[in-house]
Amino acid sequence: MQFNAAQIAMLVNGQLEGNPDALVTSFGKIEEAKEGQLSFLANPKYEDYLYTTRASVVIINQTQVLKEKIGPTLIRVADAYTAFATLLAKYQELMTKELTGIQQPSYIASTAQLGEQIYIGAFAYIGEHVTIGHNVKIFQGVVLGDHVTIGDNSIIHAGVKIYKECVIGNNVVLHAGTVIGSDGFGYAPQSDGSYQKVPQIGNVVIEDFVEIGANTTIDRATMGSTIIRAGVKLDNLIQIAHNVEIGVNTVIAAQVGISGSTKVGKNVMLGGQVGTAGHITIADGSKIAGQSGVTKSIKDPNKSFNGTPALDFSSSLRIQAMTRSLPNLEKRVKELEKMVEQLLSERVNA
Repeated sequence: MQFNAAQIAMLVNGQLEGNPDALVTSFGKIEEAKEGQLSFLANPKYEDYLYTTRASVVIINQTQVLKEKIGPTLIRVADAYTAFATLLAKYQELMTKELTGIQQPSYIASTAQLGEQIYIGAFAYIGEHVTIGHNVKIFQGVVLGDHVTIGDNSIIHAGVKIYKECVIGNNVVLHAGTVIGSDGFGYAPQSDGSYQKVPQIGNVVIEDFVEIGANTTIDRATMGSTIIRAGVKLDNLIQIAHNVEIGVNTVIAAQVGISGSTKVGKNVMLGGQVGTAGHITIADGSKIAGQSGVTKSIKDPNKSFNGTPALDFSSSLRIQAMTRSLPNLEKRVKELEKMVEQLLSERVNA
């Protein structure tokens, strides 16, 4: 890959400052970038590196004020982070675009329907009546169960397992080791103390433009569908239980566990290691801080929560402040107890 600064500015609709012919062949972090690399500055914490970086081209925000003379060519944009992400996506697209064809050994059922310009890596298994759209990339060791559907332009990375009858939309990315459609955790307690398995006969539906991190698991519904709505972004190592529904453009960080039949609204943000009870709802726009435990439904939209059980953020902070004061309060109580004992003793002796 080789682009000059003028071409990059055109791709991100940016304003060029410096040499339009400055060439870049790769990307680099602003504190480590070398000549011939493209970098960006979005976080003010890294501003000092703007004046020392060896990068040939740096993308910055339009509002960035220069305090010193700089060496690289600059491209000013409305949002440097978004612009850099766009360029990385373009680069990744170019790197994978040439992958086509079917590697051997692999198994593809005779009833499977394959779209145009697809890639299937070695040791993949494509079951009966599977439908794969156009420009799909299926990497090594992927297993697609019977009647699975994969939409156009989706990327299924190595080792992904998709159980029967699950539906994957267009422009979906599933990272390595993800499991879609394994049985939900459903068992009926019996009078003798044992548990009878409840058959899980539903499926999982993943809508368009969803990205799911490595080793995340999404259980099939008992009946109906577990649904991941369009634009959802899931991190690595997340557990989504049966009959859960995740709303449009929700983002969820690593090690979150969402219990069965929970309904998460749109544009929700869940921090790392959040856990939810089952059969609850989380309102649109909610923000749940990491390691919080959501034990009951959140009904009011666009509010922030923290702690276990999760409380609104301001209440949680007040409780934390009070908790830090407990040692001093305990000391004062003990001093007051001694004073009361002394007064009672003096009264009795009088």
